[in-house]
Amino acid sequence: MLNTIKEDIACVFERDPAAQTVWDVIFVYPGFHAIVLHRISHRLWRKGFKFFARMLAHIARWLTGIEIHPGAVIGRRFFIDHGMGVVVGETTIIGDDCTLYHGVTLGGTSWNKGKRHPTLKNGVVVGAGAKILGPIEIGDNARVGSNSVVLKAVAADATVVGIPGHVVGGQDKKNTERHKIADKMGFNAYGTTVDSPDPVAYAINHMLDHIQQMDKQMLAMKQAMKKSGIKCQYQDLSELDDCELDK
Repeated sequence: MLNTIKEDIACVFERDPAAQTVWDVIFVYPGFHAIVLHRISHRLWRKGFKFFARMLAHIARWLTGIEIHPGAVIGRRFFIDHGMGVVVGETTIIGDDCTLYHGVTLGGTSWNKGKRHPTLKNGVVVGAGAKILGPIEIGDNARVGSNSVVLKAVAADATVVGIPGHVVGGQDKKNTERHKIADKMGFNAYGTTVDSPDPVAYAINHMLDHIQQMDKQMLAMKQAMKKSGIKCQYQDLSELDDCELDK
């Protein structure tokens, strides 16, 4: 437990440039307080002292504004930045080196017993206000952008933004300068960077590129038809029927 707490303190300095001293982390970081209290309540939960575990989790929620169910399984070097409004459900599983920002919900979509909350693999970053709902898996080193709503599984190394979440980056990310820098940093603050593409704009831009290519092909076809003795007088596709053989 002591070694785990030391790791929790050390990871704050890696991911929050505002951290100044160890005393800052110990006394004024609610995310650190929440995870330490959760590790205690989780042990109580596993030992069968579920009422006391829930009571300790309730006290932690009152003190920090972070609600973590004592049944949730959380790995090492877990960091919650700011933290207010974070909710982690009972059957949530969080791997090592994960980061959550304020307002994140790891929630369920069913009232049935059993696995109903998400699983976050190692190195996942979830931006402020994001919601990950249901028994889905977020792959290793995935990024969930701020205010996104994720309802489907996310592959490793992918970046998801939007409502509902759209993948805007994949495993080929290591070929770009942006992700080389991100890999060096170890995480992306708030799950995204300033050059993260908008999925809607991305789709529209691809449609415009496709239309431009079609226009070029139509122009080439028109010139080829003219050379072959076929007269075309149409100006756009709606006038295609006006083509006639040149007498």
